[in-house]
Amino acid sequence: MGFGAIALSSLLAPSSLLGNATQPQALLNNRLVNGTHFHAKAKRIIYLFQSGGPSQLESFDYKPQLAKWHGKEIPPSVQGTQRNSGMVFSQSSFPLVQSIYDFKQYGQSGAWVSEIFPHTAKIVDDLCIIKSMRTDAINHEPAVMFAQTGSQQSGRPSIGSWLSYGLGSDNKDLPNFVVMLSQGGGAQPLNSAAWANGFLPSHHQGVQFRSGKDPVLYLNNPEGVNAQDRRKALDHIQQLNSHQYDIWHDPEIQSKINQYEMAYRMQSSVPDAVDVSEEPDYTYELYGENARTPGTYAYNCLQARRLAEKDVKFIQLYHTGWDQHGSLPSGMKRQALDTDQATAGLITDLKQRGLLEDTLVIWGGEFGRTSFSQGRLTETNYGRDHHPGCFSMWMAGAGVKAGTVYGETDEFSYNVIKDEVHIHDFHATILHLLGIDHERLTFKHQGRRYRLTDVHGRVVKGVLA
Repeated sequence: MGFGAIALSSLLAPSSLLGNATQPQALLNNRLVNGTHFHAKAKRIIYLFQSGGPSQLESFDYKPQLAKWHGKEIPPSVQGTQRNSGMVFSQSSFPLVQSIYDFKQYGQSGAWVSEIFPHTAKIVDDLCIIKSMRTDAINHEPAVMFAQTGSQQSGRPSIGSWLSYGLGSDNKDLPNFVVMLSQGGGAQPLNSAAWANGFLPSHHQGVQFRSGKDPVLYLNNPEGVNAQDRRKALDHIQQLNSHQYDIWHDPEIQSKINQYEMAYRMQSSVPDAVDVSEEPDYTYELYGENARTPGTYAYNCLQARRLAEKDVKFIQLYHTGWDQHGSLPSGMKRQALDTDQATAGLITDLKQRGLLEDTLVIWGGEFGRTSFSQGRLTETNYGRDHHPGCFSMWMAGAGVKAGTVYGETDEFSYNVIKDEVHIHDFHATILHLLGIDHERLTFKHQGRRYRLTDVHGRVVKGVLA
């Protein structure tokens, strides 16, 4: 029946897939998991997550009509059935507010971009800006979890974990899924469940790279222990773990073995991956001088490019501080100053190295902001509350239709009026670009087959090249 040939091929070519010999495999619990269901446009993802909810009205969703409505009450017909958060529950009025920033059109696409993103404005023809995103969550943690795992509750696998499970690794010496958090971005906390493995085997969880001397905690050998002694110890531990697995058949034992072996290989691979000492001066001119300082957003963007070069499958950056309930003009300007040059620099760097052709880059947060002001409105100051009904994100790189603006909101940027993209649709599209049918990448847990998109989602073909 051919099963012998399948077994033999997995032994002779352990890095190949059934049906697609150019892609890696994931070997879980001694069974082969098919990686790609069809040709993949992307080999890896860099997700630049802007935590806190960047305002679409101050970034990419230009609404000049708000000028005539500035200070006036939002019409009930516009507000409709959309929820407000508890932070504006006591407000007696909801005055609409136009953005304080100027917008201009850029590139052949004619995309509108705010003046506080001048570097992003220069690369708009590499971007697909989606203005019609929508989510179901109105508060930060459930919205972040929803964007990262497809569920508002903790306990589900993150996107990176699903990809590690489904696609395996292109570099056996580095984790499939790396996470980096910017320092000093803002006070909004992040839950590590956003990059957790959920019910998938634990070796698929994100590995956090920290700034400073030790990028990965407890990776180095204790004082007085050399590499040869460490290798012997690990060999003995593996024998004991293998014996326990033969008895109990617990997949977490296999995960332990995988994690120990990965940690051993990372002792030599990680220092090389994060060493930026040989980067030329023009790299820092591209990303900004902050890229010389470990822990900054710019430094992490540079690290993301280095990890992409080494074929890490999923690279997740988190930058907090986008939660402007008050003093939005100064807060947004500060956030843009921290991130704009490095973001554009990353796209430019990937492109000139030929990496953008098979790397998918994503920029965006968990939701948008309201078109009415939260709190007191003055000529130069205002705030905006959480708004799940519409927000903007962008994608660039492998398989994405560059120089495109997709979707449309009403004149208030309050409701989607054309080509809505739900979070589940967004996830389905990401998986599609990696050659995965989102309905077929599943894992059985507690008697049910789960997937990233739950029981929803459609591929957004309008953003595909």
